[in-house]
Amino acid sequence: MFLVSVGYIIHTAKPYLDRETAPLMPHEGFSAYYPTLITHIAFATVALLTAIFQIWPWLRRNHPAVHRWGGRLYVVTTMIAGVLGLVIVPFAPPVGKLGVTVATVLWLAFTVMGYIRIRQRRYAEHRRFMLYAFAMVMNNFWGSIIITAGRRLELEIDPNYYLEAVRWIGWVINLMAVTWWLNRTAGRPVR
Repeated sequence: MFLVSVGYIIHTAKPYLDRETAPLMPHEGFSAYYPTLITHIAFATVALLTAIFQIWPWLRRNHPAVHRWGGRLYVVTTMIAGVLGLVIVPFAPPVGKLGVTVATVLWLAFTVMGYIRIRQRRYAEHRRFMLYAFAMVMNNFWGSIIITAGRRLELEIDPNYYLEAVRWIGWVINLMAVTWWLNRTAGRPVR
């Protein structure tokens, strides 16, 4: 999953590295848009890669200190990336804006709740909220896959409906999968 994530990040972030060729939304009146976007991408990248290690059971069991420090890094990078995402979302196209906003708010909320629960030593609830947060951070995978598949298949769908669906499908499917997993493993002890 880590290698797939690195490939995904390289593929999707590379166009943004050059301001002249970056696919930017209109942002008149907000001169800090590009640096804000790049900072959001950088912190979200760290959050995504850190999240993968955080859910790895071997790391949690055998190196709990690494898991704790990785969790702190994940929380900080998520907070920065999420807030910056909410700053730039007003400049996104209207289609899909609500889906992105809801996903970002949920990502921040699940991360904060997971952090609060671990500070309270409520491990099962911490696990639940952090798995929900993981589902949200992995949301962008689905969006990219769905858009790429739609372009290759040349689907006869109104682009507005298609782009709106892309902004919702990823995180809804991820949350459903995590909920199914948590219900399926509900009887297992949390170590």
